[in-house]
Amino acid sequence: MYTLRPLANGLRTDHPVPDLPFVDDSHIPLDDPRELEAVGRNRGEGMWGRYDLERIAGGWRAFTTDPLRHEFAWCVRYHPDHGRTVLLVRDEDANELHAEWHGGPLLFRAGGYWWNGATWFRPGQIWDAADEDFVRTPVPAAIAVTADQLLDDTADPDAGRLVKVTSFDPDAPPGGRWSDHLALWAGHRTERGADFPLSQCVVQLSAPELAGDQLLGMTEFAGLAGIAASTLRSYASRGESAVPLPQATVGGRSAWSRPVAQDWVTQRSRSPENVAATVAGPDPDALPSGASDLRERLTTRFQALLWGRPQTRKRWVLRHRNEADVREISGELAFQVAARLDDVIPTDHLAATVRHAVLDELAEQHGWDDDEGDDRTHFYALSTSVAKTLDWLIRHHPDYGQYAIGDLVREAQSRLGIPRDAIADMLLRSLSMDGGLDNASLTAYLDLALPPEKTH
Repeated sequence: MYTLRPLANGLRTDHPVPDLPFVDDSHIPLDDPRELEAVGRNRGEGMWGRYDLERIAGGWRAFTTDPLRHEFAWCVRYHPDHGRTVLLVRDEDANELHAEWHGGPLLFRAGGYWWNGATWFRPGQIWDAADEDFVRTPVPAAIAVTADQLLDDTADPDAGRLVKVTSFDPDAPPGGRWSDHLALWAGHRTERGADFPLSQCVVQLSAPELAGDQLLGMTEFAGLAGIAASTLRSYASRGESAVPLPQATVGGRSAWSRPVAQDWVTQRSRSPENVAATVAGPDPDALPSGASDLRERLTTRFQALLWGRPQTRKRWVLRHRNEADVREISGELAFQVAARLDDVIPTDHLAATVRHAVLDELAEQHGWDDDEGDDRTHFYALSTSVAKTLDWLIRHHPDYGQYAIGDLVREAQSRLGIPRDAIADMLLRSLSMDGGLDNASLTAYLDLALPPEKTH
């Protein structure tokens, strides 16, 4: 979610951010991302730079620590059809903005609304785990407001101000009218012969949902979320709960569009705590239903062990309460859990799941192109998560592990045509790296667990 607040516009930006001052960027190369990166990359203590080419969206993005003021950094987003954005940010924020520009956004306005060159989208808040991206919601009836639409006869470039980075104070207000600063910026473009027209220089957006009478104040936003305004204000001030940036400031007070506030409420309802509550049982500690059932079963078993057996109950007498007896009882309780792991984890179902996971990884790797010819032995490996889960199964339930290995070897041979020695090599290598057994024990186990070769 976009939460960054840039400090200033670069003078050579094509898309100035409203109400930000203009800072001279003439000491920074903006035409080549490699040259821009090189300004700061490994040039001095605390300096850095980076660039990335955008194969999907086109153009490139890059940033560099300012060589004159290391506490600042310049971030540039360039598109061959839509020009470039040049922003000055705090150096620690440069990498965040660089990442936010990945995958399509060309510029951000109004507290995170973003534009990809054709469409305006609302701030990303609702996470789509399947696509590994925030849900992209187009803004109805959104219009890009360009620089030529904002410049009129009242804008005075002589009253505008251009700041040098060496004297820039990020905490000082820009002063004067921003339209005058914009006129000064436009005049500099004319002087240097910029060929990107003002009619394509996007400054802000206009949309019905961003109209002043449609915006929500802190109280209305909090009411929509069902929390107190003081709670929401506290979240925002401490940077907690991913409260979105406001879309505007009205009379010194933050204001949000209703759709942005509603998206935040929706995402908040999808928090891990709320998801867990949907399967919580009647347990007073609000445990998930499965954990609550387990607790009840263990409570019954421990009650029988500690109170139902006379030889154990007598240990509650004061003279029997000593460290050795308590440790012995603790060991008995632990044994009850360790010996009944099926009550905690459905082991037979876990074994089947692990088998399918291993086969899926084998099938994926078996389909990879082999540029070195068919005579080369194909290399297989398990991902860390699958290897560790198989290792857990082997160490806690060696018999289930044996069944799972036998089944996956049989299916890998019959369905995929993978020889068992290749599977054995994969299991030994992956489990030795990510498992908990020593090599000698692992080798001995696999020798017994792997099905023997058939002889005819």
